[in-house]
Amino acid sequence: MATDLTTQVLEALSQTDESIFSTNAFPSIDFITMKSALDRLGSREFIVSRQIDREEAVLTAEAEGMAAEGSHEAKVFEAVRQAVEGLKITDLPAIVGKESAKVGQGKAFKEGWIKKDKDLLKAAKDSIQDASREQLQTIQQTRTHPDPKILQDLRKRKLITMQKVISFEIKKGPAYARDFVKQETDLTAEMLASGAWKTAKLKPYNFKAMGAPAMSGALHPLNKVRHEFRQIFFEMGFEEMPTNRYVETGFWNFDALFVPQQHPARDLQDTFYISDPLQADKPRADPLPTQKLADGSTPNPQPQKDDQDYTSYWDSVKEVHESGKYGSIGYRYPFRDSESLKLVLRTHTTAVSTYMLHKLASDPRPARYFSIDRVFRNETVDATHLA
Repeated sequence: MATDLTTQVLEALSQTDESIFSTNAFPSIDFITMKSALDRLGSREFIVSRQIDREEAVLTAEAEGMAAEGSHEAKVFEAVRQAVEGLKITDLPAIVGKESAKVGQGKAFKEGWIKKDKDLLKAAKDSIQDASREQLQTIQQTRTHPDPKILQDLRKRKLITMQKVISFEIKKGPAYARDFVKQETDLTAEMLASGAWKTAKLKPYNFKAMGAPAMSGALHPLNKVRHEFRQIFFEMGFEEMPTNRYVETGFWNFDALFVPQQHPARDLQDTFYISDPLQADKPRADPLPTQKLADGSTPNPQPQKDDQDYTSYWDSVKEVHESGKYGSIGYRYPFRDSESLKLVLRTHTTAVSTYMLHKLASDPRPARYFSIDRVFRNETVDATHLA
C-alpha cells in the first residue's frame, strides 16, 4: 500500500507547485500508511513534509440532527407558533418529541421566544434566528468555530466532541521526480555477473542513522538488595570491611573464632579446601599492592608497616584452644599448626570481622563495620540453602 501511495503523492505534487495537505488529497489514508510513504520519499529527498497536529470539533449524533432539522428550542417555537390559539404543554412532546420538548422548552423560555398563558404555550415573537443550528452547521463544515466560548458551551451540552487529528503538509523536495525508481540495497553476485550493477541505482549508506538499541544489563535481584542494604549502612555511619579476599586460612576462618579443629563444620563435606598450595604462611602483615618499576620489572612485594605482634596473637589463640586463657579452660586438645594453615574458601564473612578486630586492637576506638558478600559452603541446594 505504501509503495502505491508514494506514486500517488508524487502524482499529486506534479499538478501543482504549492504545498498539498494529506487530509485534502488523501482523506481515506490512515496515519501509519501515510507516514510510512512520506518517510520513504523524504529519505531520498523527493519531498519535504511537515506534521501538523490539531484538534477538530466533531458533531455528536444529536447535533447532526439539530444541524439538519433545527435546534430543540427552534422546534418548540415553531410548534407553538403554528398553534395560533396556543399549545397545551402536555401536547408538546407528541409534536416535537420528548427530548426536544424537555430541552427546547427551557431554552425557548430563556431566549424569550415563547410565553406561558395558564396551561398554554404561546409564541412571543413572529420569527427567530436559530443560532444553535447555525453554529453546528459552521462546525460541521469547518470542523471548528472562531469563538472558543461557543465551542466550550457546545461541549458542555454534549453536542460536540474534540478529537486530535494529525495531517501532513507536503511539498516538492530537492530531488523531486515524478517517477519513483526503486534503489537496490544489496550488490548481488547476479548483478556483478550480468553487469546490471553499472546501471542500477544503489541506495547510499546513511551514516547518521540511529543504530539498533543495545540490550542493557541489569542488576541481579540479590545484588540489587545488597546495594540497598549497603546504602542503609552507609547512611547510618558504618564503614564497609574489605571483603575481596575469598580464600582465607583456617586460622582466620575458624581458629581465631575459637571453632575447635575437630568441629564437623571443618570437614570436607561442609567446606571447600584449596589443594594448591596446601598451606599458607602464619599470620603476618598484608603485602603492598604489586607495582611495576620504570624498567618494567616487578619488585618483590613488601609488607605494609604494621605494628601488630602477629606471633603473639598466634600463640594466644593456640593457647586458648589447648589449655585456656583469659578465664577459659580451653578445649584441651593438641592444636595442630597444619590444620590452622590450610587454605579454605571462606565459609562466612565473620573471618573478615576477626581480621578487622585484630587490626583495630592497635588503635582502640569506637567503630562500626559491616560486610555483605559471597561465602562458600558445600551444601545441597534446597528451599533453605541456595549454596
